[in-house]
Formats: sequence, structure tokens, C-alpha cells
Amino acid sequence: MTSSNFVDYVKICCRSGKGGAGSAHLYRAKYIAKGGPDGGDGGHGGSIILKGNKQLWTLLHMKYMKHVIAPPGENGSGNQSSGLMGKDIILEVPLGTIARDAETGKIECEITKHDEMIVLLPGGRGGLGNQHFKSSTNQTPRYAQPGEPGKEEWKILELKILADVGLVGFPNAGKSTLLSKVSAAKPEIADYPFTTLVPNLGIVAYRDNKSFVMADIPGIIEDAHKGKGLGLRFLRHIERNSILLFMVPADAKDIKNEYNILLNELKEFNPELLHKTKILAISKSDLIDEELKVEIKKHLPKIPYIFISSFTGKGLIELKDIIWKKLNEDVNV
Repeated sequence: MTSSNFVDYVKICCRSGKGGAGSAHLYRAKYIAKGGPDGGDGGHGGSIILKGNKQLWTLLHMKYMKHVIAPPGENGSGNQSSGLMGKDIILEVPLGTIARDAETGKIECEITKHDEMIVLLPGGRGGLGNQHFKSSTNQTPRYAQPGEPGKEEWKILELKILADVGLVGFPNAGKSTLLSKVSAAKPEIADYPFTTLVPNLGIVAYRDNKSFVMADIPGIIEDAHKGKGLGLRFLRHIERNSILLFMVPADAKDIKNEYNILLNELKEFNPELLHKTKILAISKSDLIDEELKVEIKKHLPKIPYIFISSFTGKGLIELKDIIWKKLNEDVNV
């Protein structure tokens, strides 16, 4: 998924359809000079609806969609004929998409399931025809309801990647390399910061044909929660991951301190992230000997940890075992 093909933010102007007016028609026939009211109802205006699609991974198809306009409902007519309803506009979005009001920033809805449908902007209701207003004291009402007007609002759609495991670490911690080794994903890998400019997803095969989804979130740096570096652009993707896999390279000066900095960035962005299951993977462990590993273990944070090497493959099977166990613990809680 290249940078140009990954879109996780769009702002669109949505306009729902106006409801059709009810009819004030009075029945007339050759031998019936004064028939009663038979005006039909107006049709409802078209609504704008979000629909979840698990086959989509990005909002790219909506990148140039600046206006979404639903058609109005048709007016009612005589013979109790109701007007046609305006056709709803259905916007298919990836799972993990949230919708905000562009003016207030308030979250209005979120799509988390395939084929889930939520009305983003309802169409106006059609007006009632004069047949509804007939009474014993008013046999021939010559009035009907107008249709309700549609709504026009700016909406922001944001994608938060849905994955079982989110990789969290500084640039060049080995996240992309790990993802490329345990899945079929092919992220860009190089020895310079911010190689990964978009989240990458990979399906990790496990025992007995089981699997889970791992997301490589672009590297975080200190003060990312203030917008520094890639900052807020990708921190929100971490919110939808079940497990946070922190990655710190074995040759780091202070592994525990790097972990604490990463943890603090998540806390400052959203304190709820601290309640997620956390695992620490010490990457590039092929660069250190057993004696140094023993010394490093004395100063590690008190969470499940494992030494791994994506280069040699050491510890990768055990890492998948730990992740699978934690995923099932979360399900059973």
C-alpha cells in the first residue's frame, strides 16, 4: 500500500434530499362533481448512508469526492398516489471509519462491521397529502403539508486501522522488517527515519490455519502527541488495536527509557491506550551476546517481553505464541 494510495482522512460536503410536497388534490370524475380529497403523500428525500466494507483498506476512492448530493423526493399527486422516494446515496468505507461533524469535531458514528449501515445525514420527510386532514367538520381540505427540507453539512471521515496487533516503536526499531518476516506484507525498508509513511497491514499465519492481523504504525518520536514528526496523523491508528507490541532495538542506550517515552506519548494522546495489553519485543537481538541479555533483563519494564531477531528468525515463533495467547485472553475476559 503506497503512500499515494493510502488515504485516511477526507472532508466532504453532504446534502440530503428534500422531501416531496403532499398533494391537495380533490377527486373529480364525470358523474362526481364534488369528490373528496385524494392527494397523495410526498416521497422522502434521499439520505446519505455509510456502509462498512471489509474489502476496503483506505478512503482513496473518496479522495476527490468533495460533494455528495442525494436526490429529493417527488411530490404526491391525485388518486392517493405518493411521490417516489429520493434514492439514498450509500458511501462504502473501510472498517474502522469514524464520522465527525466538521464544525464541532464531535464524533457522530463509527463503522466497525462488514455491511453495517448508519445514516450519516437523513433526507427530509415527505409532506402528507390532504386526504390525511379530512374530518367531520372539514370534508374537503384544500391544503397539504410541504416536504421537509434536506440538510447540508460538512463531514469529516477518518480511518482508524483495525488490527489485532499494532507495532509501536521509534523509527528504525525494526517494525517493518518484522512485519515482512511474519506476513506477506512488503513494506518499504531502509536505514533512515520515517521509511514507513503509511500504516501497513499484514496477516500473520499461526498454527492450525489460524491467523491474526498485524499493523505497522509509522514511527513515533518524542512529543508526537503534540504533532511533532508524523505526530497525530498516525497515533489514532493505534486506538483500534487489541494488543500493542512495543519494539525497542537491543542496541538502544536505555531500553526501559525508550519504552517509557513511547508509553508516555500514547498516554498524552489518549490515556485509554494504557489499558490495552502490552508486549515488549527487543529487536535486533542477534547483535548482542547472552551475557548482555542477562544484564538487559534486569532493567526491563514489568510486562511480557521477548528477544527477537527478524534477521535470523530467532524468537519469532515464540512471539506469535505470546500474541495468540494474549489475544485469546482478551476474548475470554
